[in-house]
Amino acid sequence: MNSPTTMDPAPVLGLLPPEPAPVAGCETCLRLARKRQAARAAGNGSGVSDCNVLIRAHPHGPRREDPSSPA
Repeated sequence: MNSPTTMDPAPVLGLLPPEPAPVAGCETCLRLARKRQAARAAGNGSGVSDCNVLIRAHPHGPRREDPSSPA
């Protein structure tokens, strides 16, 4: 018995989050922003995305206090 073959529906992709801005005065963020711009100019979308991920993941601001450490 032959069953008709059908394709699954196309996946629904969400919008990309807004591009992160480098934190003023942070050398790591500024370096990644320059690298991102160079990747964009070269047509390297993967490189742009990589830099965005690294800028978002780069820690800034006060860190959460360790509850086990004495105050």
